[in-house]
Amino acid sequence: MAQDDLFSQTGEPIDVGKAAKPVAELPSQLTPGSSISAAMAPYQDYMAAQGMSPNTIKSFLSDIRLLDRYCKLQDKTPALQEITTEDLNKFLHWLRHERRNNKGELVPCSPKSYARRVTTLKSFFGWLHKSEVLPQDPAAPVIQESVRAPLPRILTDSEVDKLLRTTRDLLWSPTKPDARPYLIVLLVLQTALKKSEMMNLRMSDVDDSNPREPTIMVRYSNPRYAHKERKLALGPAFLPVYNQYVRNYQPKEFIFECTARNLEYVLSDAAAMAGIEGGVSFESLRWTSAVRSYRFGTPPEALRKKLGLSPITWRETFDKIKTLASPGL
Repeated sequence: MAQDDLFSQTGEPIDVGKAAKPVAELPSQLTPGSSISAAMAPYQDYMAAQGMSPNTIKSFLSDIRLLDRYCKLQDKTPALQEITTEDLNKFLHWLRHERRNNKGELVPCSPKSYARRVTTLKSFFGWLHKSEVLPQDPAAPVIQESVRAPLPRILTDSEVDKLLRTTRDLLWSPTKPDARPYLIVLLVLQTALKKSEMMNLRMSDVDDSNPREPTIMVRYSNPRYAHKERKLALGPAFLPVYNQYVRNYQPKEFIFECTARNLEYVLSDAAAMAGIEGGVSFESLRWTSAVRSYRFGTPPEALRKKLGLSPITWRETFDKIKTLASPGL
């Protein structure tokens, strides 16, 4: 299949004008003389406004509480303006070499947790600086020692062709045609949607008013994730497959009226039929879509919006996409 069957001509999502606030509003009582604990609630609001996941918010708040506890162990309750780069570096040294549990045993911070805690410090104090609570950012000079997770698996061009050919054959089967496998593969390759987003798609989210340039709307019921809502362009190959799928399965409201596990089985069976070693998952298809879109020339900011990622999450994701898109990988 030609590449323009999988992507719009620009490869960009259609921006619906939703964006996270750059800085959350601050309560008037938060000043340079405020304590770390006083900044916790507004910092939580800021992270929510940026679209961070609940798990990330929970982890970052835990890291700041740990900084506060460290200060108290030093018999200090510093005002925000009194915390220096040296203090933060001593805190990080304590995490790696001096922290002990209730039994007095050393509990050094793992490399992954250490890297996240550096990120937390930069996020927290960077927010205080941007919010003009602090005239300077004491975390800016702190050295970031990132620990990268293994690169995700993506499909090669040959494997993509095999998967598309196999699922298309199922679509055209003279005995028992099935449009669902091809629709799933085509939709994820076109849009890079997550599995949860696929499961939430409604038939009303498909706009076929222009058959040559159909679109699909990704919606979130929780207002906290409104910034993730986006309208994505679909290729001209989508509608014929979608219409046959609707005729076959007759969904009433949601496009996929089954369990997420059921869709995983569909992908697994299709991968086995295509002879793809290691199988195919929603995650591998999503990453494959992102890398193919980047190679096709989609600008980074447009790709970030297409994936529905916050600027903070995007940094590491984009690094991985560039690495995966490099020749030889």
